[in-house]
Amino acid sequence: MCDYSLHAVASRPAKVGEKLVTTGFYGTCTRGFAAKVEPGVAVCLPAGTELAFEQDVKYNRNWLSTMNTGFRVARVCMIEPKAPEQHHDALSFPDGTTVVMNALSEGQYALVLQLPVIPHQQNVHAHAEKASIPSADPEVAACGADSEARSRTRIDATS
Repeated sequence: MCDYSLHAVASRPAKVGEKLVTTGFYGTCTRGFAAKVEPGVAVCLPAGTELAFEQDVKYNRNWLSTMNTGFRVARVCMIEPKAPEQHHDALSFPDGTTVVMNALSEGQYALVLQLPVIPHQQNVHAHAEKASIPSADPEVAACGADSEARSRTRIDATS
């Protein structure tokens, strides 16, 4: 997804196999992903997108401290999607830790491994048997959807 504060920034959807870099966008207080050849264009990553980073993912805990997640893979998710004027885009790591994208250190390269399945309506001939349409995992859209996930660590730029 593209966070609320990027509404004034040009954006486009991500593509499988694309190499992205974490960056801050001019004129906003938001960090996110862009293609190296289009640094001013935010690349929107829907919840459920899987990323592989070149190095362990680093994030800024505060102005002076950078932390290391210890992981090179992550899945995009959203936190508190109904809360207005708050960063919602986040990365979920294999240990259950969630880091808000806005806290990511700039200059990290990631490869888009997989985009989520987006449910869609199929037109089916009246005499044909209806096939089930795969749907996205309901826990993909939101970080911490279950009680186990709620007990996991969430890290944002204000921590």
